[in-house]
Amino acid sequence: MATLSVKPGQRFTLPNWHTNSHLISADAERQRSASHQVRQEAQALYNETNNQTKWDEHDNHARLAERISSVNRWKETLDKCLADIDAEIDALAKVKEAAERALQAKNLPLDVSIECLTLRESRRAIDVVRDPVEEELHKEVKVIDKAKRELQQRVDEAFEQLCLLQEARQQLSCDHRRKMEALEIDRMCLSLNVNSPNISFKVNPTRVPDGSTALDEWEQNSQHNKEHAEAEMKASTELREATVLAIAQTNNELEAQRVATEFSLRKRIRDLERAYDELKWQEQNTLEEIAEMEEDIRRLEEGLRRKTKDLKVAHTRLETRTYRPNMELCRDQVQYGLTDEVHQLEGTIRALRQKLAESQDALDALYRQLHRIQTDTGYKANSLVLDNKCMDSRRKLVVPAEKFVPEVNTFNRTANRALSPLKNGQLELA
Repeated sequence: MATLSVKPGQRFTLPNWHTNSHLISADAERQRSASHQVRQEAQALYNETNNQTKWDEHDNHARLAERISSVNRWKETLDKCLADIDAEIDALAKVKEAAERALQAKNLPLDVSIECLTLRESRRAIDVVRDPVEEELHKEVKVIDKAKRELQQRVDEAFEQLCLLQEARQQLSCDHRRKMEALEIDRMCLSLNVNSPNISFKVNPTRVPDGSTALDEWEQNSQHNKEHAEAEMKASTELREATVLAIAQTNNELEAQRVATEFSLRKRIRDLERAYDELKWQEQNTLEEIAEMEEDIRRLEEGLRRKTKDLKVAHTRLETRTYRPNMELCRDQVQYGLTDEVHQLEGTIRALRQKLAESQDALDALYRQLHRIQTDTGYKANSLVLDNKCMDSRRKLVVPAEKFVPEVNTFNRTANRALSPLKNGQLELA
């Protein structure tokens, strides 16, 4: 008889089968419930994180925009500060150049003053006096030296201030350049989004870079650069005003001294001209007196010669009458008359010789005085030539150099006028 094969293994009962089905259904319900819960939580998390991300992105976008605005305001402030400091540097440089020109311009008055002092050293004898002109010229040299020292000090101070301004400008320029770079970076960051190219993960992007500063330090640095530049510009403005004032004051002082010196020089020239004219008048009178004295001496000499001849005649008559013979050799009226005539002539001759000697002495004294007058006239003429040369040289101080033409004949009144001729051997200088 055929046998029925039976599948080996465990066989379950019907209750077991039903129980298994219920268990599977219950587990499915539980798993679906758990999955639903996870999905709900995931949706809530998605919505929450999406909103958080959007708000974070919005906040950071706003922060970037605010930061860009803040940096841009500082950039504009630095732009204005740079423009101001550039204008101040240019203004100070121009004032410094003006001070240098004023300093250079003081060389001409100094050269002229020294030239005048050197010229007046050529005065001779009694004319070498320490007169008001010399005092004013020395004072002028001192005024010019003082002005040059003051202007040189202002030039040096302007140079130092320009260096300080350049240093402050360099700080502003560096700060400005860095802010421009920061603006470019922040604007690029502001423009980035999820669709932007070249976005990627970075290694440790939340690290704090070396050299980072706090916001207060950043603000204080920019404020310090601005205040430092403003302080240097204020100091530069004060220095410019002081330099302009120094230029004006030195020019006024020098002009006042120039006027005083030239007034003294003109006054001295007038005094010399009066003294020169007085000497020429004395010379003319002395020459006239010499001519009259020489004429008188010639008359005295002529009279002496005549009286000598008359005396010879009287002597000859007396001597001749001594040869009368015997009783004829009497002392008659003729004898007495001739004797009286001889005595009278001898007295006259003695008087004439004495007067002639006195006249010759007076003539010698006149020649000596004439020599003294003409010597002093030469000194005065020389002094006048020198002082007029000084006046001619000082014309360069008021006439532009390109228009200045020196006068060839400075002192026509004396230099071209010949002195009176003197007798040979009488007026030689000692």
